[in-house]
Amino acid sequence: MAEDDTDWKAAAKAVPELRFLKTLVTGLTLVMGLGMVAVVAMLWMRLGQPVLPELPGNIKLPDNVQVQAVTFAPDWIVVVTDDAQVLLYDRSGTLARTIEVQSP
Repeated sequence: MAEDDTDWKAAAKAVPELRFLKTLVTGLTLVMGLGMVAVVAMLWMRLGQPVLPELPGNIKLPDNVQVQAVTFAPDWIVVVTDDAQVLLYDRSGTLARTIEVQSP
């Protein structure tokens, strides 16, 4: 039977740099695997969040208005609409002020 040239120990004795190369490749594989797990975990956590928060049920919007953004402050709820209006509601849901936004 002929000698097997694929034996790891014999190759490592012949070329000592192979042991370092094997350790380097194994370490890089582990780091890359952990990085992929971290990226998938971050995407899973980030994409699970809602896009816009739900408006409380006591807020009544004007007719034919689409909400573009909602901001919750300690005393106010600010709603930005698609027709360039900012609606300021107090915490009870009463419309306190309407501000028209000028386009630049």
